[in-house]
Formats: sequence, structure tokens, C-alpha cells
Amino acid sequence: MSKKIAILATHGFEESELKSPKEYLEQQGWTAHIISPEAGTIKAWAEKDWGKEYPVDKTLNEASASDYDALMLPGGVINPDTLRTNDTALSFVRDFFEQHKPVGAICHGPQILINAEVVQGRNMTSVKSISKDLKNAGADWEDSEVVTDNGLVTSRTPEDLPAFNKKLVEEINEGKHEEQTV
Repeated sequence: MSKKIAILATHGFEESELKSPKEYLEQQGWTAHIISPEAGTIKAWAEKDWGKEYPVDKTLNEASASDYDALMLPGGVINPDTLRTNDTALSFVRDFFEQHKPVGAICHGPQILINAEVVQGRNMTSVKSISKDLKNAGADWEDSEVVTDNGLVTSRTPEDLPAFNKKLVEEINEGKHEEQTV
């Protein structure tokens, strides 16, 4: 069955953390749209310097969680730090949780979830540098390759992408998770 996945990102996302999941989702025969506050293209951060530009499929103002089966949040340092202060982005993210749809976040991506106020009581992982932030927001953080909690899939770093991609696809195939709480 065909699925549509939203990938929320802006300038400064870690290139591998958008490119790898997007390609993996598309290998399933699914559509993966890059959603961003701005139209045109967004520029990746590739480990130690700026990377390629990626075309934006829809702006946040044009997108709705109801149009998608799942949400994926790549990391990078700049990308989530920008999105976590964008009220439209936070509302978009919260809508996925309210609709009980799968959400994946890797590396620094969970910072957006903290500001969306959807991590309380959740089992999660992330890059170690934001583990304290997640704990302070009420998440149960663990240092694992991939952690799944009722449709929420989190991973630590680009090295975890194979496990993250596989688990995200599994959760999307399972569909809505009715017990999910905001």
C-alpha cells in the first residue's frame, strides 16, 4: 500500500539523516516529501561543512499532518534548533501525535519534540549531548541504537541509520498507534 511521509527540515539538517531515510522510504514505493518553512531549496550540513541543496516539496503553510501517514525529523545542530522555535513547525509535529501517526527523529531531531511538548513519559534516545534535555522534559532516555515507544522511533547518530530506517518502516507499516498520548 502506498504511503506518504513528511520529512520536516530546514537549512542545516545533517545530510545523511535526511538522505538515507528518504531513499529508504522511497525504496518501499512510498512518497517522501520535504516540508520546510521556506520554499525553494534547503541546504544540508554534511558532517563538517555545508552540503547539497535539496528541493522543498511543500512549505509548512501548504502541508497538513492529515495528508501524511508519518513524520520524520532529521537532526543536525542548526536544523532542529531553528525548527524548535517555529510555532507552525511545532503545531505540525503535535498534529502527528494527536492523530496517532508514527514519528521518527534522529540525532538532534528530538529537540523539536521537546518544544512540541510530546516527550513526557516516552522511552527515547538521541545524540548524547541532548540526553539531559530529554530527561528534563520528562522522557526516559537510554543510550541505544534505536528506541521505539508506541509509534515514536528515535536513534542517536548517522551510524544508527540502518536500524532507524528499518524500524521506522516497520512502524509506518503498523499504522496508527491508538494508545499514543500527547
